[in-house]
Amino acid sequence: MLTASFLKRSPILSSMVMRIGGMRRKTRYKLKKEIRQRGKLSLSKYFQSFGVGDKVYLIAEPAIQKGFYHPRFFGRAGVVIGMRGTCCQIRISDLGKQKTLIVHPVHLRKVA
Repeated sequence: MLTASFLKRSPILSSMVMRIGGMRRKTRYKLKKEIRQRGKLSLSKYFQSFGVGDKVYLIAEPAIQKGFYHPRFFGRAGVVIGMRGTCCQIRISDLGKQKTLIVHPVHLRKVA
């Protein structure tokens, strides 16, 4: 009787599926700018600064990929808890769990 090693697969490996897509998957409209907002980004927006304790909204700037957070956190509100280089450490609440994100200031808006 002829047996081949490729016929003896583990049942665990055969039931697993590969993850399709990357971080920007299914973000066609979420990471899209309005037609009048396109073009060069103002320098004051790029170099804005935040202090510890400031409340901010996570609003992504699609033209800048540096310091970008995961799109599932788009629109969330958080608090600046510190700085890490030029980026801000933001504390958010995600389904009752506290999470820390490291975000470039161009992706943040101050809460008025």
